[in-house]
Amino acid sequence: MTFCPEVSDDVREVRDWVHEFARDVIRPAGAEWDEREETPWPVIQEAAKIGLYSLDFFAQQWFEESGLGLPVAFEELFWGDAGIGLSIVATGLAAAAVAKNGTPEQMGEWLPLMFGTPDDVRLGAFCASEPDAGSDIGAIRTRAVYDEAADEWVLNGVKTWATNGGIADVHVIVASVDPALGSRGQASFVVPPGTRGLSQGQKFRKHGIRASHTAEVVLDDVRVPGRCLLGGRDRLEERLARVRSGAHGGGQAAMRTFEATRPAVAAMAVGVARAAYEYARDYAREREQFGRRIGENQAVAFLLADMATRVDMARLMTWRAAWMARQGRPFDRAEGSMSKLVAGETAVWVTEQAVQILGGAGYTREHPVERFHRDAKIYTIFEGTSEIQRLIIARAVTGLPVR
Repeated sequence: MTFCPEVSDDVREVRDWVHEFARDVIRPAGAEWDEREETPWPVIQEAAKIGLYSLDFFAQQWFEESGLGLPVAFEELFWGDAGIGLSIVATGLAAAAVAKNGTPEQMGEWLPLMFGTPDDVRLGAFCASEPDAGSDIGAIRTRAVYDEAADEWVLNGVKTWATNGGIADVHVIVASVDPALGSRGQASFVVPPGTRGLSQGQKFRKHGIRASHTAEVVLDDVRVPGRCLLGGRDRLEERLARVRSGAHGGGQAAMRTFEATRPAVAAMAVGVARAAYEYARDYAREREQFGRRIGENQAVAFLLADMATRVDMARLMTWRAAWMARQGRPFDRAEGSMSKLVAGETAVWVTEQAVQILGGAGYTREHPVERFHRDAKIYTIFEGTSEIQRLIIARAVTGLPVR
C-alpha cells in the first residue's frame, strides 16, 4: 500500500492564495454566470492578471514535487464554483494532451498559445468524444489522412462535448490514422489558431457547470502542417508498426491524457462536495425547528458526519493518486480511476444530502446547494463514466478481461 506525504508549506501557500480568489472573485459570480450560461471572460481575465490562469502556474503545480499542487488548487477553485472553475482550468486538459504526447519542440510552440497573456487571454480545447464515441474511444470516426506532397494532415469529422470547443484558439483533436487498428490506430493533432475548416457546431445547454462552454467541433477538410502531429510522424509510424506486428504499441493518446488528469478531475469533485457539506453544516448550526437547531437532531448530525467523512475519504484517495503519478508509480490497481470514481460519486451523494438538509430552501436558487447538486452530476459522467472507472478497476484487480 502506498501513501502520500503531508502537504508542504509551498502547497499550503498556493491553497490559501487560490482559496482567497475563489472566495472573493469566483463564488460571488457563480450564480450570475450559471444563469447566463456563458463563458465568464471577466473572471478568467482576473485570474490571468494575478497569474492563476497562466502556463507558468499550471506547469509549476503540475511538476510540484509532491504532486499535490494541482489537486489542492483545483479543489479550492471548484469550491468556489464548478462552472467558472472549469472555464479557468479546461485549457489545462488540452495542455496536458500536448505535454503527455508531444515533443519538447511542440510543447514550446503550442502551450504558450493556449493561455496567451493577461492582456490577451487565449483558450485551449481537447476534443476526443464524438456522437457515437463517448466511453467507447475506439469508435472514433474522425479521420486524419497524410498528404505527403504537401506535408500536411487532412482532418475530417465531428467532435462533441468539447469544453471550449469552437471558441478556443488552439484545439487538440484525437483522430484515427488507421481505422483497422481501432483505438491503437489513433493520434492527436494540434489545430492552430485561425485554421480554415474548423467551426463550432451546436452549443449545448446543460444541467450543470453552465458557465463552462460545451459544444460540437466540426472539422471539414482541416489541413494542418506535419509538425502538428503530436509526437511526430516517426514515432507514430514506429508505434503503428509494433501494433501491426502484434506487439504492444503503447497507450492510446486520448487514454494517456485521461489517465494523467483523473486525479485533477477527482479534486474538482472534492471541491464541489466540500462546498455543499460546509454550506449544509453552517445552515444546520443556525436553522431552528421545534425549538432547537436542526444540527442537534441525530438524523441531521449523523448525516453531516457521513458527509464530512466521505469528503475526507475522497480527498485522501485523490491525493494518493496524484502523489503516485508524480513519483512515477504505476497505477497497478487503477488508483487514478479509483480516485475519480469515489470523488465523483461522493460529490453527487453529498450535494444531494445538502439539499435534503435545507429542505424546501435547498430546492430553490436562493441557496447555492441547488447549483452544487446540478454541477456535481457531471463527475460521474465526463472523462470516463463511473461504469467505465469500475471496468478499469475490475480489470486491474482481477487481471481478467472484464467486459
